[in-house]
Amino acid sequence: NALSYYWSVYNYYRYLSFFKKISIKMKVAILDDYQNVSLILGNFEKLKKDFNFHVFNQPFENEDSAIEQLKDFEILLVMRERTPITKKIISNLKNLKLIITSGMQNKSIDFLTAKEKKILVCGTDSSSNSTVELTWALILGLARNLREESENMYQGYWQTTLGHELKGKTLGIIGLGKIGAQVSKVALAFGMNVVAWSENLKLSIAKDNKVLAVTKEELLEKSDFITIHTVLSDRTKNLIAKKDLELMKETAFLINTSRGPIVNEFDLVEALEKNIIAGAGLDVYDIEPLPENHKLRFLPNALLLPHLGYVTKENFEVFYSQMFENLEAFKEGKPIRVIQMLN
Repeated sequence: NALSYYWSVYNYYRYLSFFKKISIKMKVAILDDYQNVSLILGNFEKLKKDFNFHVFNQPFENEDSAIEQLKDFEILLVMRERTPITKKIISNLKNLKLIITSGMQNKSIDFLTAKEKKILVCGTDSSSNSTVELTWALILGLARNLREESENMYQGYWQTTLGHELKGKTLGIIGLGKIGAQVSKVALAFGMNVVAWSENLKLSIAKDNKVLAVTKEELLEKSDFITIHTVLSDRTKNLIAKKDLELMKETAFLINTSRGPIVNEFDLVEALEKNIIAGAGLDVYDIEPLPENHKLRFLPNALLLPHLGYVTKENFEVFYSQMFENLEAFKEGKPIRVIQMLN
């Protein structure tokens, strides 16, 4: 009869409206927001009618913990190379449809599995200025013994060490790409001699940057400071190991703001303990966050930072504001800054 017909139509549209709501109101996990700034800098409040946001401030204990806590989420916003988005994690997140990473590269995402599972991956812009500046903070900190002198000031002491001037010293740059080239310009402004090496370094690029291209061995033997600016790959893992550290001057310093596994961590600890080199300035490690009982934390000639290379207000504003834009575009079915399409 007419009444039952209209009742069925009413229920249909009520169900359709409900289904529309739950399909649009997607669950978004914001991972590894250590500083708890994502909701502010990304202005995600404006998207709360379309997305439910949950912020994770602490690293997951392991893959199983990540899977258990993320199993209901459809979208992951990830800070590159903090939580690895592995094959196991992707395969077990049955609702996952979209991953948005800071930057347009993230080697800790298993892109092959994401593609197999038809999960879209998008990224954001990123500035290299912050890493360049932090590299120089570490170089200057090592040259002028800032860790020791700062700690001594709080203990009531005054002027306990002799520092080193940079002018006339040699800076060796491993990897003369975007970041390495910017680092070289600062070194030249300080009046340093600059040499560079990488497996694929072109002489024309070295010449354009007023840098002398040398062999790896020459760089290790001649440099007073060595700074690493190459990407992590199978080819560059353990690029600096025991034999390389032994080629360095006893007065030389090693700086790594790239990726931890490029330097063999065990060999580096031994070199610092035995004073094979003068010291190291590190922002990256094999395991991050660096375990509380790690030997590096107890070495007086190691200047350590907690992977601050890209951690600036300006960079994070770009990351989270563009993640906001990516979410809006995804909702409209017109994804932007796509790193990997669904097919």
